[in-house]
Amino acid sequence: MVVHLGKSNKDNVGVIAEAKRPSNKGEMFSIENPNSKALGEIILYYMEERITANNNELKNLLITNVYEWYIIDANYFDKYIYRNSKIKKLFELYKNDKKDTPFFYDEVSKIIPTIDIEIPCTYFDIRVYKKWLLNDDKTDDKNLIPLLKILSPYHLLKAKFANDSNSLDKVFYTELLHIIGLTETKEGGKKLIQRKEKGQRNAGSLIESAIVQLDNLDKISRLEKPSQFGNNTHERLFNVALELSITWINRILFLKLLEAQLIKYHKGDKNYAFMNTDKVKNFDDLNTLFFQVLAKRTDERNDEVKQLFAHVPYLNSSLFEPTDIEHACLFISQLKDGSIPVLTNSVIKDKSGKKRTADLLAIEYIFEFLNAYDFSSEGSEDIQEDNKRLINASVLGLIFEKINGYKDGSFFTPGFITM
Repeated sequence: MVVHLGKSNKDNVGVIAEAKRPSNKGEMFSIENPNSKALGEIILYYMEERITANNNELKNLLITNVYEWYIIDANYFDKYIYRNSKIKKLFELYKNDKKDTPFFYDEVSKIIPTIDIEIPCTYFDIRVYKKWLLNDDKTDDKNLIPLLKILSPYHLLKAKFANDSNSLDKVFYTELLHIIGLTETKEGGKKLIQRKEKGQRNAGSLIESAIVQLDNLDKISRLEKPSQFGNNTHERLFNVALELSITWINRILFLKLLEAQLIKYHKGDKNYAFMNTDKVKNFDDLNTLFFQVLAKRTDERNDEVKQLFAHVPYLNSSLFEPTDIEHACLFISQLKDGSIPVLTNSVIKDKSGKKRTADLLAIEYIFEFLNAYDFSSEGSEDIQEDNKRLINASVLGLIFEKINGYKDGSFFTPGFITM
């Protein structure tokens, strides 16, 4: 058996597997009997791939009897088998003289004892995992993770794997920009964040809703220094709306992280969830959450707020203090609850698991979008009961960095530095 490196059997082979029946102990490779027929077979298959098929992309070799598994990195075979002159001559004789396979296996078994090297090998017996796999206790399922990893494409085929908690989630980032009303463009080699083009703008997005209110209430002319926000009214409306939208979305994302950690700390108790339309039905409620809940000690909150947000803590943070530009222009409570078309490739699903297509009110879109992700994990190896993509604080840090750096072109801090 083989595993190809691509989707077609015309793609190069990446993994060769030799399988024996569990009862065939005489031919099976083992610690006690490494110089076995199974080893001779895997050597022959390897030489066929390297020489006959001219394939130098082999990744791993497997020998198994269903229960016991031996996994050998193909690089070791390249170094000690393919480059062994005796084995090479034997293979050429086998091919040129059209010898049968028993001849090759018999002769190679005479050469193997003369090769004085050690080849590292990963070994496991799948029966060891049976007790964790077949019982009803889900808490010990994490013992299966090493098995999943060793048999995954990332290991067997040495597939590329971004194992960096600071990798930008482009799907999340793109849909977040859509909700705000922005798009990312390239300009002179830089990636810049800009307002969507005319004809593509959605009145319900944060930035478009803010621009309408700023314009209707003539807020730009009342700014102390309007010129710092642009050279004309059009630029000033956009830049003020953008700064406000960034402030609001920063708070919302921070609160989603907070909610996830509260639920996790209280062992999955959903009573600690507050970022949903049951508690926050509109932008006015969101404004209440910002300033009458998180910015106030529990004993200073009014009775209605205490009851609705009983599990939400006080945060002594400047993030939940009104900014100067909010005081001068708009609070999020002044936005109208407009609707936004769901992005074509949105992560949001309906109850049947199909992608949502109908427009959503902005506040509903925000919560459904955020709820499609898992904010509670910090990349630890664990079992995910749902099929949500992971978003942790490091990923959000990158997104903040990109959005907040919109004027000069965004840049990333590599994960290994921030770690």
